[in-house]
Amino acid sequence: VQLQASGGGLAQAGGSLRLSCAASGSIVRITDMGWYRQAPGSERELVATITSGGSTNYADSVKGRFTISGDNAKNTVFLQMNSLKPEDTAVYYCYANYLDFTGPSVVAGKTWGQGTLVTVSS
Repeated sequence: VQLQASGGGLAQAGGSLRLSCAASGSIVRITDMGWYRQAPGSERELVATITSGGSTNYADSVKGRFTISGDNAKNTVFLQMNSLKPEDTAVYYCYANYLDFTGPSVVAGKTWGQGTLVTVSS
């Protein structure tokens, strides 16, 4: 499974950006997708997740400002980021957890997309 992320860039504080992440490749069942971010000098932190059933989870720091959504048919997840703050500046990484049924036994896996830089100016 490969993930292709897009949509990062530069925004002013209070502005908006939308990230996309599309999964392609092997025939697997994606159980959940989401986004982490990593700011310079900081550890990678979870931003938002969405399950295949549509359940969502957010970091406290982004609740009420970010919205994660998904298109199961296209194996794509979106992160709408509103009311951006300078502290949202980071490299954002999408991920997907999946189950691979193609072998003799079910294999659980996790794959990452390339990072996309989000910079929020004050």
